[in-house]
Amino acid sequence: MRPDIEGAARDALSAVLNPSVAPDDIDLDADMAGTYGLTSLNKVLFLTEVCEATDTDLANFTEHDLAEMRTLRSVAESLTRHTNKVA
Repeated sequence: MRPDIEGAARDALSAVLNPSVAPDDIDLDADMAGTYGLTSLNKVLFLTEVCEATDTDLANFTEHDLAEMRTLRSVAESLTRHTNKVA
């Protein structure tokens, strides 16, 4: 996993969490919904933002792929497979 993708994912997730969590304090392996209370709407906002930040087309991912992205690590690994470039 490229650190710049992880950083973009951390920043995007941090931006939608309430209460907020600093990007560096987010556990890569924690369940985003269970641990941080990520709602389905906020997951869409988060994934849209991180895809934009990493120049990754959200269309690369199926509904099943998105459902499987439960941890920040799984998001970053999925993005790594589909990223064209990092902004």
